[in-house]
Amino acid sequence: MMATRLGILSMILCFALGISNIFTTIVVMYIFCAFALASSFIILFIEVPLLLRICPTSSKFDAAIRQVSTNYMRAAVYGVMSLLQWLSAIPARTSLIAAAVFLMFTALCYLLAAVKHQAFVGSKTLGGQGVAQMIV
Repeated sequence: MMATRLGILSMILCFALGISNIFTTIVVMYIFCAFALASSFIILFIEVPLLLRICPTSSKFDAAIRQVSTNYMRAAVYGVMSLLQWLSAIPARTSLIAAAVFLMFTALCYLLAAVKHQAFVGSKTLGGQGVAQMIV
């Protein structure tokens, strides 16, 4: 449950910091801001599975998001997103480092849950199994 909360916090941070760092004079940072914004939307679909039923997305995107169902896969996805944001510290030190830290903590929480063989627990608030069944 802690990993899901960190995931939502990471999504909010990626979105806010991606937008706020767009207004920089360093051209390379635009790429990392785009990665942060894309990460926030990917996290949104990973953490809120109800959106896959509501939003009109492509079947390839739906299949890719559905593959991120185990804790190991979630840890890997968050780890890659964290690495991308850590790389943003090479051209300049910006607030995107905060997003990298929270993404890293989320990846570590999902990895710890996977090592302890804990199953993913979806909440009804974020569109877990109970909400998806009510819609259908």
